[in-house]
Amino acid sequence: MAAQVLGFVGQDAAGEEQGYFGLEGFQDRLLRGRGGKIRTEQDAKGNPILIGNYQFLHAIEGKPITTTISKKLQYLSETMLKEGIAKYQASAGNVIILESKTGKVRAMASFPNYDPSIFSEFPNTTYKNPNIADLFEPGSIFKVLIMAAGLNEKVVTPETQCDICASPVIIGKYAIKTWNEVYRPNTTMTETIINSDNTGMVFVARKLGKEKFVDYLQKYGLGKKTEIQLQEEVTGVVRNVKDYGDIDLATNSFGQGIAVTPIQMIAAVNTIANGGFYIKPTIIEDEVGKGKQVLSPEAVNEMTQIMVQAVDMGEAKWAKPQGMSIAGKTGTAQIPIEGHYDLTKTIASFIGFFPANNPQYTILVTLREPQTSPWGSETAAPLWFAIAKQLML
Repeated sequence: MAAQVLGFVGQDAAGEEQGYFGLEGFQDRLLRGRGGKIRTEQDAKGNPILIGNYQFLHAIEGKPITTTISKKLQYLSETMLKEGIAKYQASAGNVIILESKTGKVRAMASFPNYDPSIFSEFPNTTYKNPNIADLFEPGSIFKVLIMAAGLNEKVVTPETQCDICASPVIIGKYAIKTWNEVYRPNTTMTETIINSDNTGMVFVARKLGKEKFVDYLQKYGLGKKTEIQLQEEVTGVVRNVKDYGDIDLATNSFGQGIAVTPIQMIAAVNTIANGGFYIKPTIIEDEVGKGKQVLSPEAVNEMTQIMVQAVDMGEAKWAKPQGMSIAGKTGTAQIPIEGHYDLTKTIASFIGFFPANNPQYTILVTLREPQTSPWGSETAAPLWFAIAKQLML
């Protein structure tokens, strides 16, 4: 279990034991300690000079690390992710379970993965942890972050009506369309999230303006490392305001044209679950950070209620477990290849937290290139709900 979280111990060029990837790589010096040494001055024949400089370095034992990973939740996540990948015929997938109020990673699963005890028998592409080392365009799960920013700045309310949603939004040579090319004049912000309306998100982004838009991306921790204690984490890029064009603002508002890691994405959305406070995710039990306030309690309450309605009334409502109060959002993002988007391949996702009004867990599920359906509502969402249901048992 947790191969890509833990990493493995191999040998360096000198034949010494060396930790690679995950915790083994990031915490190598702490875990293995240091051997003792005696340093003395020597004469030309290599004999120690009795009155020369003498230094004795004590050996330092390696120290243990207690992770935040729950064996039960890790096993559950890996088992159900593997079943989900087979069921929906996906090429890969990820699951992260965060403890909402602390940012502790209780499970972090990815497939394909490897067996650390025989790592050399697996392709080295499986060694890195996609949850921290791979960027993806999040698609519609990103909408909750931008809508929450709009509510926080009071440029929109849940009842604000969109005055550009009656048709595609034309920006230069581009036309921003809804995912199903259904247009709803005067749709509200709540309905924008429920129906996953791209034009409604362009409306919110324009109300925010480029400076505030970029400011919130940075407050959500995007464009920089989360500083989780694992080797290989990448940052992604958030453009400077001066580099933001009108089309960038529009497409970023619904999660296209911007790349994040899964750990960045879940940490950002956990800001809503954690009462408006962004908290760095952690994989080490005694290293919980302090939160920074990003959203007001009012904005958090409004966004949570919108996300509850998105689950109860959106495209994935058929899969929601009875009796559970869940705040969430589906996502379906096209995969960029060589300067354009592949029209047939998608990353399907679902992100959310529960119980909605007193969150215990925040969960992200992503599936790469599912073949049974390209839509997050028909693949990632039912897998997310199945995992959440098990957590409640």
